[in-house]
Amino acid sequence: MTPMIRRTAAATLALAAGLAAAGCSGKATGGTADGDLKIGPGVTKDKITLAALTDLTGPYAALGKGVTQAQKLYYDQLNAAGGVCGRKIELVVRDHGYDVQKALAAYSEVAPRSAALPQVIGSPITVALRGRVESDRLLTIPQAWAHTLLGSKYVQVTGTTYDLDMINGVAFLTSEKGVKSGDKIGHLRLEGDYGQSALAGARYAAEKSGLTLVEQQVKPTDADMTAQVGAFKKAGVKAILVSVSPKQAASLVGVGAATGLNVPYAASNSAFAQQLLATPVGPVLQKDYYVVTAAAPFSADLPGLKKLAGEYQTAYKGQPLDSSVLSGYSTAAVVGEALKKACANKDLSREGIVTAHRSSKSQDLGLGYAPEDFTRWDVPAARASYIVRPDKNALGGTSLVKQATESELVKGYRASAGG
Repeated sequence: MTPMIRRTAAATLALAAGLAAAGCSGKATGGTADGDLKIGPGVTKDKITLAALTDLTGPYAALGKGVTQAQKLYYDQLNAAGGVCGRKIELVVRDHGYDVQKALAAYSEVAPRSAALPQVIGSPITVALRGRVESDRLLTIPQAWAHTLLGSKYVQVTGTTYDLDMINGVAFLTSEKGVKSGDKIGHLRLEGDYGQSALAGARYAAEKSGLTLVEQQVKPTDADMTAQVGAFKKAGVKAILVSVSPKQAASLVGVGAATGLNVPYAASNSAFAQQLLATPVGPVLQKDYYVVTAAAPFSADLPGLKKLAGEYQTAYKGQPLDSSVLSGYSTAAVVGEALKKACANKDLSREGIVTAHRSSKSQDLGLGYAPEDFTRWDVPAARASYIVRPDKNALGGTSLVKQATESELVKGYRASAGG
């Protein structure tokens, strides 16, 4: 054996030994034994590391802040109760500012040492990461609800998807806001998976209801909706569906009011933030703007919501209490329950965590969510939507208009997973 061959062989053996000591495979998805407990990346003898890829500086900064703080609250409470399998939960947070390249870089940094991702904000971010998430077998919960994210065992889209909410929204407009067959309705949507998913539902609902859909698409950087309002007004729309960012929605409604476009709005859950109520457009939003969502408002008469509201306001004094808080807390709990079940199964490897999650339906946290089914990943977890409206006097900034309902219109619709 030549010196070069001996050095190469020694290096290979050293690398193999290093990988074995680290308890990981080339993809960092394997597991090692800790007594009779199987563990994987992100799990040590005293800690379980989770990662959140959020938006704290981009168009969904308000959402990201609320979600992240609520998730920290949940894991703090879980740690105070003893953690999972005698291990404390650590949530590592990275801000991608709704920039795909920043998100990819952040994932490369934190994913190898994480057991799961309880937060990834943004449909385009989730799409960009999906292949790597599947290769790494990493349970991932996006704060995004495009139906095109369905179809992966490792990606759990919670609640309803954007297309279902738009269909339930059209059903609300036709049953309770005077929109009728033969009318035109507008749809303002963001380019990308969010807007395209909402559009799929809007087109389906419009066709089934005998409506003409007037479509307008904007980019994430667009701030002034004057041109879009002009197009809707010229077309004579009787209502508008909204699938953009909160600031863009505020521009839409504000410009509409200023130009005499007084129609009802049915918005995706991502198209409202409580902070808008303190702006000049706040009074206009409270008139005829409705949000279609899988989550009950904090103002609903539910003990679990009141308890969470008190705990959050104690932990984060003066911070807005809105749907982002409920979404963050509940999705943190999805991962928390998966970890607990994986612990009971004595398998905290990544695959063990995913298997534990996929073997059960949603837990009842008393927070008003419609029942969810996590055993399938090719269909939405839920199909019933609440209708809520902005209300500055209501806890959380919204009040209940209609209980969670799976409309007759939505019952005949089937989303195409992954497409």
